[in-house]
Formats: sequence, C-alpha cells, structure tokens
Amino acid sequence: MSAAASTRKLRMGMVGGGRGAFIGAVHRSAAALDGRIELVCGAFSSDPACGLASGADFFLPPARCYRSLAEMLHAEMALPIGERMDFLSIVTPNHLHAPMATAAVQGGFPVICDKPLALSLQEALDLRTTVRAAALPFALTHNYTGYPLVKEARAIVRSGRIGAVRKVVVEYAQGWLATRIEASGHRQASWRTDPARAGLAGCIGDIGTHAENLAEYVTGLRIRELAADLTSFVDGRKLDDDASVLLRFEGGAKGALIASQIAVGEENNLRLRVWGSSGSLEWHQQEPNSLWLRSADQPVQRLRTGTAELSPAAAAATRLPAGHPEGYLEAFANIYRAFAVRVAAHLDGVSPPCDAPDCPTIDDGVRGMAFIEAVVASSRANAAWTPLASETTANASTNTASMRAPHGTR
Repeated sequence: MSAAASTRKLRMGMVGGGRGAFIGAVHRSAAALDGRIELVCGAFSSDPACGLASGADFFLPPARCYRSLAEMLHAEMALPIGERMDFLSIVTPNHLHAPMATAAVQGGFPVICDKPLALSLQEALDLRTTVRAAALPFALTHNYTGYPLVKEARAIVRSGRIGAVRKVVVEYAQGWLATRIEASGHRQASWRTDPARAGLAGCIGDIGTHAENLAEYVTGLRIRELAADLTSFVDGRKLDDDASVLLRFEGGAKGALIASQIAVGEENNLRLRVWGSSGSLEWHQQEPNSLWLRSADQPVQRLRTGTAELSPAAAAATRLPAGHPEGYLEAFANIYRAFAVRVAAHLDGVSPPCDAPDCPTIDDGVRGMAFIEAVVASSRANAAWTPLASETTANASTNTASMRAPHGTR
C-alpha cells in the first residue's frame, strides 16, 4: 500500500507548457515552491518532438513523456496507484481546457486548470456536472486571489470595517497587444487573438475575467447585470483588445471594470478600489505588498505584508518577513498549496482541514464564463444592460458560433 498522500509529495502531470510556453514555467515553479509537489509526467506539446524535448528539459524519463493527453491518461491509469500521477495541471490554450479537464476527471484524476474554464457557459456547466459527479478536487488558477493583501482586503470587507459596499472599480491594463504582433508569428499573441483557440472574447476573456473574479472575491458580491463596450482597436484583429464595462452587483452596489491590452506603456497594471459607506480599500498588483485603507475620520493606513495585525487568512498566505518582496510566484504558489491540501485529503479519503486556505473552484470558472458571455452579448446590443445567465442552465438563445465573429471594431 502506498504512503498516505499527506505524508509524501504529490505527483503532478502536466498537459501543455512545453518549450516556448510562458505559463507552463510559472505553474511548475509555483507548484514546486513548497516542496510538496513534483512533476512526474506530461504531454507538453501538440508537436510530439517538442513534447519529448521539453520532458528532457525537465529531467523526466522518456517513458513518462507522452505524445498526447489521451496517451498519458491511458498509460498513467495503467500504473500502480503508488506510481501514477495524483493530479493533472492543464496549461494549454483556452479551447482545450474543458475537453482535457473532462477526460482527466472521467479518468479519476483531480485537475487544476488555467482560466477561462471553457469556450462557452454550456461547456463550463457540462464540465461542472462531470466534476461534481466524480467528487474530485478541481481548482482554477485565478492566481491574484493568492496574494496576502487581497485576502486581507476580503477579510476587511467581511468584517464590516468599511461598511456596506457601494462602489467597486477594477482595472486591468496591459500594452503588449498595442500592435498586431500576432501577424509576425508571436506565439502568445497568435492564440490569444484567434477565436478558434481563445473563444468568444480576447482581452475580456484573457484578463477581464481576472478583474471580474478579483472584484467578486474581495467584496463577496456577485455581478447581477452589466453594460459592456468591446473594441478591437488594432486593424485586422478578430477579437476585442479593449473593454469598458459598467457593473450592477447583487445588493445594490455599482461598479466599473476596465480591461485593455492596447494601453501603451502599461505592463500588468491590475488595480482594485472598493468604496463602502464608512471606508475604502485600494490594492495594486504591481505593488502587491501594500493595501490602502481609508476612512472618513481616521488617517490613511497603509497595511503591509508580514505585519502582526493582518487577518489569519492573510498571515497564512504570507511567506516572507516584512520588508522582503514577494509577489506573483508566491501568490500563484498559494493556489497550488491550497489545491494540494484538497488533493491529499481526497487521496486519503478524508475531508480537508476546516482551516484549509481557500482556492478558486470550478464554480468560479462557471461565473467567469457567464461574465464573458454577458459582456459579449451586451456589446453586440450596443451596451444594453444584460443579466448574467443562470449558472444552472445556459441561455438557450445564445448562439455561440455567431458570437465568435469579429465584434466591436472601429
């Protein structure tokens, strides 16, 4: 009998993320940071030669480097339980997320997957049904929720310290797609601007879903309806590269979401501001170790990671002493650590500890797809107010094929 999963390293398989891929290296680094997870196998590329070469880069034996996910699942399921992978990490372009996750879950493997979850809300709902039927751990890498001070902001809102939330403004600005670099063969730009691989939306699906998830995570409020304006500023681009969205939350709060990948000079400027009836919060991803807390009758406070006054959730997510920079990889690793707790508990046949850290779930993925479809539908209707579709049944009137056509051009 193999050792309890809680007393050994978890064995990770990966699909995608081979040579030339950006996010695969991030996932591998984040997964390895706590020493709890090791990469044991993978199907790293749709090009078998590249996949084998990538496996050699990661010092994996050739026998555990597969030509496809189907081959990997078949071979891993045939191994003894004490040798096969414990879970699968999916780091492919968007169009492969749902079918690959479905195949892995049906094979009995927990999954951690890049966002967005799927190409449509219906596809996301179908996947959630499969995950729930299998009763397997499933996580989505909305990694910005792993930052300590994002968790602190969430705790402050929940405590009532800033009063009832009235206004939420979340912005995500990048400038890397300000020109049509996809036409020159840029690998990351090529698939992110291709409707067949990226899905219904470009910018709003790639980074807008991070902004949506961050706003809902911190405030605890769900977006009820929205009015959106999508634009493809770069000539010849088939999907949006800029988005402006007005938000109405359950409970009456209002908000705005701005996402852009043509904001010249911007790097990865994700910023959240929340105004309540008695105070406000502000957090910037490019300076993630600070959280600004303001009130009407007190001096402005700048909360910092590593300090004693933080909430238990924020303290648990903090890895370094005060004054030592920590950021993107550490936050990403917090997602993997939380997922690992759930996988180990599942493998051992027990419930996760009651104080286990939170991580994004398949429900967050379904929310993200409902958000994307509502944004696209609203923009096509000249920014008409559009409710987010039910998360139990997809909107039967949604024509996914027609929504993939170019939209929002000048």
